Amino acid sequence: MRNHHLRPQIVVAQSEHRQLLAMAAAGTSTAADTLLDEMERARVVADASLNPNVVRMGSRVQYRTDEDDLKNVTLVYPIDADISESKVSVLTPVGAALIGLRPGQSITWQARDGRKNVLTVLSVIQSTDATTEA
Repeated sequence: MRNHHLRPQIVVAQSEHRQLLAMAAAGTSTAADTLLDEMERARVVADASLNPNVVRMGSRVQYRTDEDDLKNVTLVYPIDADISESKVSVLTPVGAALIGLRPGQSITWQARDGRKNVLTVLSVIQSTDATTEA
């Protein structure tokens, strides 16, 4: 599966798209470039129209890696990131890969060490107290 480059269609809420686009454009890291690419190819929808099974900021996500590991993380803005609490920043390679995906979708993402990986989203739970502001 690692030999394929998977880039499924992603969907992002309009308010988050603006925030993430600005954050990615201001960044200087490879992850910021990846997030910018993701935001440029995303289908943007009105916040109220975003399906609740789409990964967005504050979502609790379970995914499977191409090494068959199960991961449970919450996607957050950089200021809220805390790996000890499984809070993954959207400005990390895996965070940028997760945004906009739905259960069943797989995406290829590049780790900081240059290795290509694949993850598949298994479930998405929206937080009732998720903050959608940067």
